[in-house]
Amino acid sequence: MRKPFLLLFLLVGCCMANAKIQLPQLFQSGMVVQRGKPIPVWGKADPQEQIVIRWQKKQYTTTADEQGKWRIDLPKTKAGGPYTLTIGEHELTDVLVGDVWLCSGQSNIDVHIERVYPQYVDEIDHFDNNQIRLFRVRNATNTSGVQDDIMPTAWKPLTKENAWSFSALGTFLGIRMFEKTHVPQGVIVNSWGGTPIEAWLSADSLAKDNPQLLQKTRLYDNKDYVAAQMRANNSADRQWNQMLDEQDPGIANHYTALDCDDASWNTIDQNNWGWRGTGSTWLRQHIQIDKAHAGQPARLLLGTLFDADITYVNGQQVGRTYYQYPPRRYDIPEGVLREGDNVITIRFINKYGMAHFIPEKPYMLCFGADRFSQNPMPKDVIALSNKWLHHAGAEMPSCPSGDVSLQNLPTTLYNAVLYPLAPYALSGIVWYQGESNTGNPAPYAGYLKKLIGGWRSLWQEPTLPFCVVQLANYDGRQQTAYPRPITPQLTPTNSGWAQLREIQRQATLGDQYAETACLIDLGETVDIHPLRKKEAAERVALCMDRLVYGKTVALSPQPVGSRVEDAQVAVIFDQPMREGVAYEVEVAGADKHFVNVEATVKGAEVLFQSPIAQPVWVRYAWKDDPTRANIYNKKGMPAMPFEYELTR
Repeated sequence: MRKPFLLLFLLVGCCMANAKIQLPQLFQSGMVVQRGKPIPVWGKADPQEQIVIRWQKKQYTTTADEQGKWRIDLPKTKAGGPYTLTIGEHELTDVLVGDVWLCSGQSNIDVHIERVYPQYVDEIDHFDNNQIRLFRVRNATNTSGVQDDIMPTAWKPLTKENAWSFSALGTFLGIRMFEKTHVPQGVIVNSWGGTPIEAWLSADSLAKDNPQLLQKTRLYDNKDYVAAQMRANNSADRQWNQMLDEQDPGIANHYTALDCDDASWNTIDQNNWGWRGTGSTWLRQHIQIDKAHAGQPARLLLGTLFDADITYVNGQQVGRTYYQYPPRRYDIPEGVLREGDNVITIRFINKYGMAHFIPEKPYMLCFGADRFSQNPMPKDVIALSNKWLHHAGAEMPSCPSGDVSLQNLPTTLYNAVLYPLAPYALSGIVWYQGESNTGNPAPYAGYLKKLIGGWRSLWQEPTLPFCVVQLANYDGRQQTAYPRPITPQLTPTNSGWAQLREIQRQATLGDQYAETACLIDLGETVDIHPLRKKEAAERVALCMDRLVYGKTVALSPQPVGSRVEDAQVAVIFDQPMREGVAYEVEVAGADKHFVNVEATVKGAEVLFQSPIAQPVWVRYAWKDDPTRANIYNKKGMPAMPFEYELTR
């Protein structure tokens, strides 16, 4: 009679031994946990299983609930480490205690160190700080609801190699905060290029006011359909590219070869050339290399091209880029360039829009040890000509595609990559997003309010600091306007970018735990992904200096009052500014028909005489790319673009 009982006892004991405590991906060796706040630790186990945690020479216990979920909040801890955190059978080593930042949004928070490397070559070459840890959330979506964890990833110390494909703004933020605080820094980056704010909102926040948005997501809550559509899209894309190669005369006739006969090709000027077609087209440029440079390795700068390109030098492929935004920086190996005549060949591949150059970017061959730098530019360069030889490629029909970009649907990113991060303790959140919502900015005000409130509720921390990064200056006309250069916008215009910037500014005005970081002078007219990410990180850090550390800092000037006496108008700011003439100031009556005004900065006021009999509205830097905006405080911080209603 004892044998069955003994067998049952052994089976139960075996099951208990095999029971595993499951930890979220955030909890790994090398992690950084937040100082000065309770440290939530959570995970899954078998129902009713006892969880034992050992931390800082103390032991903490809890029991998993009926669903197997458990959580223990460890006490506040001072900065330091490395420590060991033991959770059941998991021993997490090299754990640091310091400040943790969550950086989220779309492509400008995602721009990698690799992209900005030419701006900060020497500094990036010397990245090596084990006190700064990087954590990249892998992209994922979920159309059916929130999930418990993110895809496998890891904490990594700051090195050039680890940062190369990590957020530049996030990296520089961590470095700057370490230099100021001398405590460990953890930077969590959770972003996806091109995504709208709706994808980062919870279903609950949208259910009441925007139920139709949720219906759109539910249409794609069918894994079989999505998988079938993606297979079909991939198959169509492969077929399109195969047909293109078969029909392109440049493939059969070796247009890439140095000895290709291009005497009959027509000549174009890259400053005013554009090819509006679908398929391929070819460009060639001959360059003369002297004996001193022959055989030397070089870097070819081809600015930014629209849309895709394959580039060759003397018949050898040196680079390929599949879409419009990345700068073309192609390395030419040693031995490829020869003395005398050489040829650069670009095969443009276009699926939509107009193939073209962005002439404002650099076009040159760079030699020497400093060839990777663009700040300053290398000393030994050969500038390329604006003139190119052109030959038609293959005309193709449009490539069929059914859009299954789940990352652009409402709630899908909140469900898959945001919800699982809470309640990991944070110092603050950086939100840099909005470019994808400039086409219809009006709803953004409600969305941004929902996002800030919803994320704070998720973390159960109503005072969680938020830094909203305001959109930088950028002129989207560069995608379609020819010839070059584009004439700057001087007259008042209705700008979706300016409207969204104003929403970002207004979102933090009445919130003592939020700030807007102004980047209106850190953008690039012709690049939606400006490269000065270190300077952008400094603006974010100044906001966090006030929000997190309570420091008194001079942030971007903003209007706080006004005075109207007859036709004399004074807009009063929250701080003194550099005095002088102010540009990009506009005034309007109640009809909001704005006109430019000549303004002057004196002390903390912007003064002008209104040509409008009854001035009601004033706005500043109200353009996609307000190139003449020049109002700064005494420490060099730009005034934030704004629209302001005058009081009498």
